[in-house]
Amino acid sequence: MRGRRRIRTAVAALLCAGSLAGCTAGEPAERAPGTAATPQRTPKPAPSPSSLWDVSPASVAAVGDSVTRAFDACAILADCPESSWATGTDTAVNSLALRLLGPEKAATRSWNLARSGARMAELPEQMAAAAAERPELVTVMMGANDACRATPRLMTPVADFRTQFETALARLRKDAPKAQVYVASVPSLMHLWSTGRVLPMGLEVWKLGVCGAMLADAADLGASAERRRAEVQDRVVAYNRVLSEVCAKDERCRYDGGAVFGFRFDSAQLSPWDFFHPSREGQARLAELAYRRITAG
Repeated sequence: MRGRRRIRTAVAALLCAGSLAGCTAGEPAERAPGTAATPQRTPKPAPSPSSLWDVSPASVAAVGDSVTRAFDACAILADCPESSWATGTDTAVNSLALRLLGPEKAATRSWNLARSGARMAELPEQMAAAAAERPELVTVMMGANDACRATPRLMTPVADFRTQFETALARLRKDAPKAQVYVASVPSLMHLWSTGRVLPMGLEVWKLGVCGAMLADAADLGASAERRRAEVQDRVVAYNRVLSEVCAKDERCRYDGGAVFGFRFDSAQLSPWDFFHPSREGQARLAELAYRRITAG
């Protein structure tokens, strides 16, 4: 037995000294007198997805819905793209494009391809249009209209929402494989209701049909109305989970971590016409949240 142990020890020492294999972290192998220990190499870590992220992209394409079109931000019942958080030229908003590119480049190297009223089913088409511009960064803010239907029953099913978002990213990757993607979370519709419901004018405007699933009978605090609102809010939370999970599978995609969902818009940051969409000040806060996430190391 002692002879076999000496043989095993000698073989292990030869393997280590000859670098044929690294010694394990178990019992240390004995070395023959006069031989030096072979330094252990630390394997290089695999590149992480964040290592591919460029914090200063040179062009921006924005896709999404009425929030990105700055609907009702500076005129009643109208898009106001100059005040868009993503690509606007309004210096009071200081859009993401202005922050990243500066005024001159923002005018020629940014594109607002969003459409007011759009739902996630339209995102693949918008992504195809974005890919055609070969942008270095694509911003996505989509999903509020999937929850803002006349009734909760009409909200987009979560499974469909996932498939549509996955299809949209795949469509972008087809023609713009290296484009970075910033994905904003869906805002908290429950918070927008709780902020606007104390404004008498807001209650009157919402009666015209703004986001009925959440805002219908906004003054009603009965159990049925509360359950309806909770159902809508739960769907928004589910949508944001989908955005996070799908984005995490793409090495050039960054989700905002729920920053927009968690932002507490106050009355000054809501449109003075519909008390639902962001005002110019609200658009500025969205630009700030996006810039902070996109430029994070």
